[in-house]
Amino acid sequence: MSLFNAVLGSKRLGLLRELVPQATAIALMVNPRNPTTEDQVRDLEAAALTAGLRIQVFNAADANEIDIAFAAMREHRVDALVVGGDPLFLNERDRLTVLPARDRLPTIYNQREIPAVGGLISYGVHFPENYRQAGIYVGHILKGEKAADLPVVQSTKFELVINLKTAKALGVEIPATLLARADEVIE
Repeated sequence: MSLFNAVLGSKRLGLLRELVPQATAIALMVNPRNPTTEDQVRDLEAAALTAGLRIQVFNAADANEIDIAFAAMREHRVDALVVGGDPLFLNERDRLTVLPARDRLPTIYNQREIPAVGGLISYGVHFPENYRQAGIYVGHILKGEKAADLPVVQSTKFELVINLKTAKALGVEIPATLLARADEVIE
């Protein structure tokens, strides 16, 4: 199964630009140990180049490095943040909502669980649909089909989640067009 998370940076950047159109210096936080990091960086840098934005990459491979990355972001005076896809960032979701709030840094994430605990916005694959598809695959294999004979399935359902309470705390006005496209709005 392909989750597409490594190549959704341009979409996330576009959503972030709708939220913070004046932003020109965008931070990207990635885990350098993740095998998809290069793809994530390449995707976002290409989108930023097209939009005339500056991307600054900040690496974080553990909780301590997340704190260090945020200190560096303050020093570089970034306007907004894209958090890359990595299990570390989901595990550290509380930290990744507190630090941007403290720095008043509009941030977009790749999983809905982070706006659910106070992050601003997320855009990514709808994991329950992928789990359902994985179950179908397991069923085929248990019935004797060879995994190598099954086609690669790509994610087709994506979700946009917006936390209005966080937006208000950050002083970010959510455009009505973005609210209308949201799959979930947390109030």
